[in-house]
Amino acid sequence: MDLGAEQLLAAENNDRKIAVEVKSFIRESRIADLEQALGQYTLYYDILKRTESERKLYLAIPLNAFTELFEGQRFGQILLDNNRLNLVVFNPKREEIVQWIA
Repeated sequence: MDLGAEQLLAAENNDRKIAVEVKSFIRESRIADLEQALGQYTLYYDILKRTESERKLYLAIPLNAFTELFEGQRFGQILLDNNRLNLVVFNPKREEIVQWIA
């Protein structure tokens, strides 16, 4: 599964199917990275809804970007409160998932 993403991974576990769009957030502007990631997330969400409707889409972001953009930031909380964004927060140094937010 490749829709031109930085990294889009598909996985299955029993009847559960997911797709994860992995973003690095390495530009100087975290907001610009978030805007781009949300645009891609929306595009992939709409495509998956038609092509693989049983697959749930997640946006994977590094822990430091999550902390900066979502913890204590009003706009980040608004994005989470809207329940349209599923996140996987990961620690890139340890290569581990820190949190799933759905």
